[in-house]
Amino acid sequence: MDSLKERILKDGMALNETVLKVDSFLNHGVDARLMYEIGTEFKNYFMNHGITKIFTIESSGIAPTVMTAIQMNLPMVTLKKQTSKLLKDDIYQTTVHSFTKATDYELTLSKKYISNEDKVLIIDDFLANGEAALGAIRLVEEAGAQVAGIGIVIEKSFQPGRQLLMDKGYEVYSLARINKLGKGIIEFVEE
Repeated sequence: MDSLKERILKDGMALNETVLKVDSFLNHGVDARLMYEIGTEFKNYFMNHGITKIFTIESSGIAPTVMTAIQMNLPMVTLKKQTSKLLKDDIYQTTVHSFTKATDYELTLSKKYISNEDKVLIIDDFLANGEAALGAIRLVEEAGAQVAGIGIVIEKSFQPGRQLLMDKGYEVYSLARINKLGKGIIEFVEE
């Protein structure tokens, strides 16, 4: 997606070989027009996959997922990272390790937002090691539902997440695939 790549080059900051800061347009300040374009791209790619619901993990995946859900006219569900006093019973839960934050968290899904007939599209802002996506997959499959695809805004292709997901049989569609990061260096996969 050219407009996303241009924005990453213009406003993204590679802090080192693994960290890309895009908080000015994706996960702190949000460029709604760009999120709408991202939603259009995901809709066009996944529209014939029989999807019934779109899931994301709070909070950075919410903006692109909302725009995709609006355009596909489908319900959206946000998987919770925070422990809730309200979500105690009737939940699916799995532990996910965040390499970025060097910590574990509990990913939670209320059983009332999924059925075994659902075909779920999972959308997230980044794909690196694949841990967040695998956590979301575990929750979907524990409910007996099917993962119809995984949409990623920015993929760090030099990390193992994509291959891990593909080796397990999941379809991954990434809008911007980064081949190399370094202080002041952002290079995309040649496609």
